[in-house]
Amino acid sequence: MEPIKTFRSRTVVMPSTNIDTDQIIPGRFLTTTTKEGLGQQLFADWRYDASGAPKPDFILNKPEAQGCRILVAGRNIGCGSSREHAPWALCDYGFQAVVSTEIADIFRNNSLKNGLLPIVIDEATHQWLLANPGAEIEIDLEAQQVRLPNGQSASFTIESFARYCLLNGVDELGFLLSKEADIARYEARRPA
Repeated sequence: MEPIKTFRSRTVVMPSTNIDTDQIIPGRFLTTTTKEGLGQQLFADWRYDASGAPKPDFILNKPEAQGCRILVAGRNIGCGSSREHAPWALCDYGFQAVVSTEIADIFRNNSLKNGLLPIVIDEATHQWLLANPGAEIEIDLEAQQVRLPNGQSASFTIESFARYCLLNGVDELGFLLSKEADIARYEARRPA
């Protein structure tokens, strides 16, 4: 995982409410155990027609969406099943953060474990972002702030251990492995 500290990006806005994980990555793509290539299938049922051709009116198929690393979603993204493939697909596409007023718990936890920053913001900031698609904003994980181009900012909270892992670019296993010497010392002191 790449460390996330502070970054700037234009936003992609998907104002739909209740975006569930089956919409993020349809179930037929869950047969893989690797993360690579899932970005191609992100929002597949919304993004492609029956023949597999990109739908020109879907936001991710528009030129202005290219290179954006922040997805602004309507209320309640990530509901539905607990598939870890949903944050995998978002990350593989290139997103580093998902912003909404409500993010499903399991999706939030899966996101944090896979390097995707799930940000819950206040209603006023959310409405501004929805009304200004493509706005370039700054996300500062260290300060836990979203900064808008109009000078306003909004705070968000991230659980401290997840924040530590994201700031340092390690997942839970990487964190444990970084403590290998401490674990070995502890085990050496234990009676047989």
